[in-house]
Amino acid sequence: MSHERPNFSLHNDLVTQDGKIVVIKKESPIRALVEVEIEQLGSHFVGLAIDKEDIMFNLKSALAQLGLHSETKTIIFHKRLSKVEVHIEITAYGKLAKKMLKYLEIGAYIGKLFAAAKDRRVRNEPYLTRMFGRTDCKGNPLLSFGATPGYDHLVLDKVDDRIVAFLPLEAGIVEYNSNMEALIPTLSLALKNPNFSLRELISLHQEWKEDEKRELKANEILLVKTAPLHICTAYAKVVNELLPSGFKHTSASVLQPDTKASGDIYELFGNSEKALVDIPLEFYTLEPYKEHVFFSDRDQLTACLDNPSYIFNAFKTMPKDRDLRCSLFIVKSNQLINLKTQDWVKAKVQKEEFPDDIFSSRRAALINRYVESQSSYPFLKALQDGEITSQGVMLSKYFPTPLLKRYLISEPVQRNLKGIYFQHPSYDNGDYFSHEDRALLADLTKHCIPVYWADSSTNLLLQYTHKPNKDSGMFVPMKKTHDFINATMIGVYGSNLLEGDFKDELTKLLRMLKNKKKSFNHPIMNEHTPLALVTGGGPGAMSIGNQVATELDILSCANIVDFSVSSQTGVLHEQHENPYIQAKMTYSLDKLVERQAEFHLDLPIFVIGGIGTDFELALEEVRRKVGSCLLNPILLFGDEAYWRDKITSRFQLNVKNGTIKGSEWVSNCFIVVKNAKEGFEVYQKFFTGNLPIGNSGPIRPRGFTLFSDL
Repeated sequence: MSHERPNFSLHNDLVTQDGKIVVIKKESPIRALVEVEIEQLGSHFVGLAIDKEDIMFNLKSALAQLGLHSETKTIIFHKRLSKVEVHIEITAYGKLAKKMLKYLEIGAYIGKLFAAAKDRRVRNEPYLTRMFGRTDCKGNPLLSFGATPGYDHLVLDKVDDRIVAFLPLEAGIVEYNSNMEALIPTLSLALKNPNFSLRELISLHQEWKEDEKRELKANEILLVKTAPLHICTAYAKVVNELLPSGFKHTSASVLQPDTKASGDIYELFGNSEKALVDIPLEFYTLEPYKEHVFFSDRDQLTACLDNPSYIFNAFKTMPKDRDLRCSLFIVKSNQLINLKTQDWVKAKVQKEEFPDDIFSSRRAALINRYVESQSSYPFLKALQDGEITSQGVMLSKYFPTPLLKRYLISEPVQRNLKGIYFQHPSYDNGDYFSHEDRALLADLTKHCIPVYWADSSTNLLLQYTHKPNKDSGMFVPMKKTHDFINATMIGVYGSNLLEGDFKDELTKLLRMLKNKKKSFNHPIMNEHTPLALVTGGGPGAMSIGNQVATELDILSCANIVDFSVSSQTGVLHEQHENPYIQAKMTYSLDKLVERQAEFHLDLPIFVIGGIGTDFELALEEVRRKVGSCLLNPILLFGDEAYWRDKITSRFQLNVKNGTIKGSEWVSNCFIVVKNAKEGFEVYQKFFTGNLPIGNSGPIRPRGFTLFSDL
């Protein structure tokens, strides 16, 4: 098995991991030259592709709150070593900062790089404001300012083609108690552990002086406070050039999206007599997978998905190798429109033979390995683990294996997965769904995850649509799903070898039903009920049925079985899908009976046919006997002699032997008609309550009713 990592990272792409000091030269009590090394530099880091002038070293906020400030001098990327070398100058402002600088040592993790990419600046106010009042899966606000989620006191303005938030300051300043200085050596040790939270530690020694005046003092740090800004949808960065003249914010100026209250204390230095009333922040978008963007807010993406050409064009970029499983998670329209072959996550998966013992540990291990080798697994796992926070859709060469069900319908995945688009139903069975596949389709529908088939045989984008109050559904053209859900289903059963001569009569019958249905007030036939026609999808009589439906603009449907495999005891004529099908479901050969059970026809019509037609005729008979369907009439198109030879002897033998005692009435459900006129009159009698049918109707000695008997 081989597998590729998808194009998203465990880390946000505008920042690196924390870097540690590898060289430090203290030139004076207030100044040091420092070399910082940042390892595990991923190729995802945006800073690799932008001007270095737009990259800054963001000092840890705890160090800045003590009075340290850094200036970035040089940045050297070592791509082959996956690391970056940063040279900075650190300056200390105030007594605590001088002592902290004295204790800074090699090995201390002091900050990270931030790529202030201009094309990632937030330029539209709705990008931010639509997040107010919304929460992530854990109930944390996506964006809020103040004690309650909202933005009543947050001023947003457009400045130089970017959105800037002006956070009003609280009265007073922040100072440290007398015990803070004794904590400095401990902080020095803690800096060597990159996972230790220093900010929480130093906050224990911070005191709010509400009555103190905010003023800059030479060579000192000024700590001011705003209401807490909760942000997990974007980076925020202090805009130094929008501060009053003489004020400068420390290099700890970036508010990260993974901090619940990252915007309450700000550190300033400089020399100014002007009043400071607010803190200006600009915003940078996260990488698309991590934006916490709701599908309903992706107007351009949903517009693209409503246009099948975008989906078919996207699949054209997929690697052509049949043995490659390929998948992709799409969260933005630009992703979909600009797809390239290298964007797909590819996996070559060997077919596993699982042990027969279904409860063995070895079987469980092999199944887990098989699941984890799927091309869609990295995306589903990332959705489940919260690495992907934006809602989107999955594109996949093959419909997902049912073994992925535990991921697909898990709560985190179900919340963010807004659609599955695939090109082929099955790697093993080609264009045919297994029983397990159809069960997964039903589960996905129950969990509100739409599934779409980009079907190359019909050149249609088909949506899996469950028939109400039934245990099955079909893939239906997107604009026809409402018709399918509400349609009265007319079925044509007949030979796959003979087309017969019933096309004209079937056309007339369906046209009359379509044109005159408004004259009926029956649950399955009225002016508000659309019509659909269903066949087995093959050639012969089935092709004629689908052709007539298509020509009359009636939804043309098919339940198609894979007849490509011949048995050892007989011959199965391979049936090619006829070209007149719009909606369909496909089945593997060993599930033939299940396929027949899912026809769910309201008005079956039989024409000349062979063994398969006889089987279908018997099933319709059994359905009425056991009450698994409504007692609607079944039309038998053709001459009486043909149907007498096919049905009468069997019916009379069963009556003679008493094997259908009490069920002889089923014979009145089958009505032989010679043409469309007679067929329509049968329906007219039925829809007006004047057709003698059911267990209170007469027993027909031929096993069926002649039109002349009505």
